[in-house]
Amino acid sequence: MKMIKCCVPCLFGLESLVAQELKNIGAQAVQTENGRVFFEGTKETVIDANLWLRTGQRVEIVLGEFPARSFEELFEGVRKLPWEEWIEEDGRFPVKGHALNSKLHSVPDCQSIVKKAIVRRLEGHYKRSVFSERGALFSVRFSIFKDRAVLMLDTSGNALHKRGYRPAAQPAPLRETLAAAMAMLARPYPDTMLYDPFCGSGTLLIEGAMLARNMAPGIGRGFSAENWQSLPRELWQERRKAARSQAKKDIEFRGFGFDIDPKMAAIALDNAKRAGVADCLTFAVRDVKEFILDTPRGMVVTNPPYGERLLDVEQARQLYKVMGKVFLKQAGWRYFIIAPEKEFEKLFGRPADKRRKVYNGTLECNIYQYFRN
Repeated sequence: MKMIKCCVPCLFGLESLVAQELKNIGAQAVQTENGRVFFEGTKETVIDANLWLRTGQRVEIVLGEFPARSFEELFEGVRKLPWEEWIEEDGRFPVKGHALNSKLHSVPDCQSIVKKAIVRRLEGHYKRSVFSERGALFSVRFSIFKDRAVLMLDTSGNALHKRGYRPAAQPAPLRETLAAAMAMLARPYPDTMLYDPFCGSGTLLIEGAMLARNMAPGIGRGFSAENWQSLPRELWQERRKAARSQAKKDIEFRGFGFDIDPKMAAIALDNAKRAGVADCLTFAVRDVKEFILDTPRGMVVTNPPYGERLLDVEQARQLYKVMGKVFLKQAGWRYFIIAPEKEFEKLFGRPADKRRKVYNGTLECNIYQYFRN
């Protein structure tokens, strides 16, 4: 069976998590680079990656890689790739991409060259010079870095963080992929009691519940490649059925979310219902000052408001001090907190057992992990 090479872009700092997820679904030749992970797999693997990846941004099929030091070299390199194996005669194939540290630095010019080269290749295969582009969507993406081009087809459509359960969100929401990464680092068990004292739209708790229940995060949404003849709809239906069969709803996991804004607690509950996990999550209005360790063990995974999000810097720092007082060091309890504040550990009152640098969009943050008692 022919193997397909793919690329999964991701937020900086999440590469190793994406790589592990890919290995878990049977991907081969998994290799990480800054901000992306490559792998090889079958058509089933490509579909499973879309359905199961929690921390990746999208799944792109790599058509080829070659030197691109001139427009002529770019044109010829693109023209030699087997676009007809994927793009149908009436397919739409818009081109997007970026160029960095390369002689070809004009993205619009590169877009035009790539488009012309694909058209030339398809003209030879379909024996026509005009294409209607009214059919399925085949988004072409190119990356030119240090004079080397990588050409890809996007199978996902909307980015994978758009699970479909969060049409309404808080003013500065945590992207689902980053929330899932925090949940994966925390490793909730089937009997975990998960808490988020700053739940906002409920993303962290929803992602934690889906992880604990082994629910495929992409099960409730669609993907561009579902409309491709080369990745038959019947195969997508088969893989969706297999994914649904792996969900484990009959577990003891429970999640509790608190927010000082009643509207956010209501939004979080609505989102949980859309995600299919409302039966194991509870949301209430409560200030973090009132947080108490009222169970023998538990796990806090949270994204507190901070200076560049919702509070001014001084307010955020005072909040970290409050958190240090209520998030007690106690046997059976663990804490996972994302924040951009360099002095967080000092303000919180104790050093983290482990920290991991990640980016929330363009904002550099750390996930501070407290798990030793």
